[in-house]
Amino acid sequence: MNLCMGGIKIFTGNSNRKLAEKICEELGRPLGICDVSRFSDGEINVNIAETVRGMDVFIVQSTNTPVNDNLMEVLILIDAVKRASAGRINAVLPYYGYARQDRKTKAREPITAKLVADLLTVAGADRVISMDLHAAQIQGYFDIPVDHLSGVPILAEYFKDIVDEDTVVVSPDLGGVTRARSFANLLDLPIAIIEKRRPKANVSEVMNVIGDIDGKNVILIDDIIDTAGTITKAASVLKNFGAKKVYGCATHGVLSGPAIERIDNSELEKFIITDTIPLPEEKKIDKIEIVSVAPLFAEAIKRIHENESVSKLFEE
Repeated sequence: MNLCMGGIKIFTGNSNRKLAEKICEELGRPLGICDVSRFSDGEINVNIAETVRGMDVFIVQSTNTPVNDNLMEVLILIDAVKRASAGRINAVLPYYGYARQDRKTKAREPITAKLVADLLTVAGADRVISMDLHAAQIQGYFDIPVDHLSGVPILAEYFKDIVDEDTVVVSPDLGGVTRARSFANLLDLPIAIIEKRRPKANVSEVMNVIGDIDGKNVILIDDIIDTAGTITKAASVLKNFGAKKVYGCATHGVLSGPAIERIDNSELEKFIITDTIPLPEEKKIDKIEIVSVAPLFAEAIKRIHENESVSKLFEE
C-alpha cells in the first residue's frame, strides 16, 4: 500500500453525485474537479482537472444502474489517479454491485462479487469502503483493506420515535436473521422470521411466519430491494397473519422493473431506504422516504484519512 503524505481529495463519477456532494458538505471540503464523459462510440473518458500527486484520494461511486457503465467509470477513475501519482486510492462504493452472485450454487456459475473485487484491486485501489454488502464474506475476496459500514443504525434511527411495545422486527428470509436481530437490538424489540421458498430469480413464495405478530405493528428489514416482490408479498402475508401496520426498510433501493408500482399498491405503510443509490424523480412516491448515509461515510473518510480507528463506526 502506498504511503499517503498529502491532503485529501474526493472525486465522483456519474452514479450518485448528490451523495458525493453531501459527503463533501459534511467534511467541509469541495468535490474534486473531474469530468467523466463519453466518446462518440460510448467509451468512457475521464479528465482529472486538479493535481492529486501524493494525495489521499477518495472516489465515491455506487455501481447501480447502469451497472456496467458505473463500474467502468470507477475503474477508469482509479486508473487515472493512480497514473497521476496519488498517494493512496480509496474506492468508496456505497452500493457494491454484482454482489448477489457471491458463490456457486450450481455448475458453471460465475462468482461476480469476487470478479469485481479483483477488478478494483488490479485497477489500483488501496482500500474499499462499502455498506451492507449482500454477503459479509465478500470482504474476504479482497487482498486490500475493506471497511464494511452498516446502514442498520441509520434505518433504526428513523423508527425510534415510531415503535412501541407492540412492534416486532421481521426478517423476510432466514438469511437476514442476523440483520434483523441487530436492528431489533437497537430498538429493544423482538423479532420474527418469514420462511419462504424461491422457485426462481426475483420470484419468492412465502411459506410461514415464525414468531408472534398477531395484533402487532411490524418492521420488515432487508439489505437490497430490487423488484420489491419479496417485501410486498411479505407485507401481505404478515397482514394475513394478523399484523396491524407493516413498515419496510432496506439499505439499498435498487427498485427496478415493477418495484415502484408494487410498493405503491402494497400493504406497506412506509418504505424507508438510504441514498446509497439515487432515486430518480419519476420513482418518488409518498410511501417511500429516504435517509442519508452521508454523515456516516464522511466520518469514515475523515477517520481513514487521519489514520484513526474506524471500528467505532461498526459498533451498535
